[in-house]
Amino acid sequence: MAGRRRTQKSSAFPGGVAVVTDSTASLSAEDARREGIVVVPLRVIVGANTFTEGHDVSADVIAAALKDFLPVSTSRPNPEEFGEVYRRLADDGATSIVSVHLSSRMSGTLDSAVLAAKDAPVPVTVVDSRQVGLATGFAAGRAARARGEGVTPEEVAEVARAAGAASTALIYVDTLDYLRRGGRVGAAAALLGSALAVKPLLTISDGLVVPLEKVRTSTRAMARMEVLATEAAGDGPADIGVQHLANPQVAEAFAARLATSLGRESVPVDEVGAVIGAHVGPGTVAVTVTPH
Repeated sequence: MAGRRRTQKSSAFPGGVAVVTDSTASLSAEDARREGIVVVPLRVIVGANTFTEGHDVSADVIAAALKDFLPVSTSRPNPEEFGEVYRRLADDGATSIVSVHLSSRMSGTLDSAVLAAKDAPVPVTVVDSRQVGLATGFAAGRAARARGEGVTPEEVAEVARAAGAASTALIYVDTLDYLRRGGRVGAAAALLGSALAVKPLLTISDGLVVPLEKVRTSTRAMARMEVLATEAAGDGPADIGVQHLANPQVAEAFAARLATSLGRESVPVDEVGAVIGAHVGPGTVAVTVTPH
């Protein structure tokens, strides 16, 4: 996560505030430890097998399953799982919790967190990032760094909300079919993309994945994403990251060009998590920009 700084080492919970997010936030185990963020995993179901994101399944497995036309679906954490995490954090000394999650319009994950918060032993502020992927991760990271003496949990939560609202997520997919299957875009949008044989660019708007532009080739899509991402970053500091599913060469080349456009040494590139990968499909390249 660009621009991160280490949390205070004098306390496990600076200001008494614990920060929680879910596995769609695309935080590596190292990032989560560094920022002091607890990650609650979602699950992926491939055929008759259920896997836990971040533990026993990779995006490569999901890409292969999708290419082989195996049934792939995802499942949110239940309220009991969130409740267990909240109780453990309280036992460990947290006096309040800020729980930052992917858009409630894409998943019931936030609903589970809200239900668990009602019975938590300490106050829990649940934040709908209105985003997914790195944008949610950037929001949780900023919340973690905002903690400190004299900062209220609601102020920490507002930092996360503001980061989500400021984020721009641009997504290139080879086909809208995977998103259509999962109900993440409307059937009409999927039909339009297929009928015109276009390469759709998508974005997150008001908590939903929506079509942004249509281009004829993947090369033009990458060029357009570079322009839009550069505009979104502006001249100030920003958290930026590129993700992909089974498309590393295109993603790396795109990130290198974007870094040049922004005057940066590099832009991080990672493969998407298994849950997001299950919905966007192989070939996807995405970039997230969250200005400070």
